[in-house]
Amino acid sequence: MVVIQQVDTSNKKQVRQFVEFPYRLYQTCPQWVPPLYIDAYLPLNRAKHPFFEHSEADFFIALRNGEVVGRICVGINKPFNAYHRTKKAQFSYFESIDDQEVARALFEAAWDWARKRGMDALIGPKGLSAFEGYGILEKGFEHRQMMTMTNYNYAYYPKLLESLGFEKEVDFVSCYLPSTAFHIPERVERIAKRVLQRGKLWVKNFSSKRELLHWAPRIGKTYNRAFVNNWEYYPFSLREIQYAVDNVFLVANPRLIKLIMHEEEIVGFLFAFPDVSAAMQRARGQLFPFGLVDILLEMRRTKSVSANGMGILPEYQGMGGNAVLYYETGKTLMRFRRFEHVEMTQVAETATQMRADLKNLNGVEYKNHRVYRIGL
Repeated sequence: MVVIQQVDTSNKKQVRQFVEFPYRLYQTCPQWVPPLYIDAYLPLNRAKHPFFEHSEADFFIALRNGEVVGRICVGINKPFNAYHRTKKAQFSYFESIDDQEVARALFEAAWDWARKRGMDALIGPKGLSAFEGYGILEKGFEHRQMMTMTNYNYAYYPKLLESLGFEKEVDFVSCYLPSTAFHIPERVERIAKRVLQRGKLWVKNFSSKRELLHWAPRIGKTYNRAFVNNWEYYPFSLREIQYAVDNVFLVANPRLIKLIMHEEEIVGFLFAFPDVSAAMQRARGQLFPFGLVDILLEMRRTKSVSANGMGILPEYQGMGGNAVLYYETGKTLMRFRRFEHVEMTQVAETATQMRADLKNLNGVEYKNHRVYRIGL
């Protein structure tokens, strides 16, 4: 018999049960990248996570004979619903053994929670932060997870959801570009050079992390504006922008961050990150005593990079901004010389222009994450 227990986030034992379940579930999986424990515990800290400033969520675990066999979080992102004029609840952090009874019990708890709050649909996975990965992996199970920028799950997960009546809401594709295939088409290069020569747009480079952090709040605001037409968009709070700075930019290589400028206004950006997945797997969630050092060393020796954040403000996309962005991407990545694998991580299918651009850049779609939906 499966028993569902709502997690009391002030109860250390229950919080630990929720957080540590996937470490046990995936302990023999070579593709899974364990998050650092300091990050895995943060979503259950209602006082520190910025989501709880404007929205609500609860956490549940599934128990069988006293052992945790599944978990789920269900919440309501109020700014998302207000912006899109919807009544959607969202689920995240879903994990389960390969057992339909467990999955059904967890989602029945989620459905009941959402209905009591007047919601008419449940979507997900969609985390409490916009900087967590979206969706259930349904293609590319043989490939290692890209750090914790995406989700990894076993191949039985789509079946668990679809058997309960979930249907596709939106897909997020990740493209693979080997360095031998990554080149900028002549037409794109020609447009980019012409735009840069005219001086209407220019490229801001960074030489130090201190300089990058100084610009970070302005970058966050532009990031928010660049995706207004995307499915996942909602207006970020100032705390959420700071959360992104604290969790993303502090481990970034400033040479892999590029801004497209119009005069003194940021109108586009490229965020690329050295892939430290191997070091995170060795750390097994522990930052100390050796995890941090190993991650810093991995940043210098890895041959893979994730481009997870590319955007141009909509009003500049017809001014050659996209061409400048891709031209600078190519120059930046090839200048390092050591990178053999570039992943364009999680591009929404609603971002039609970027999807088309990636195909023109020889991108091979090799992973797909699906966000599911069910009416309540």
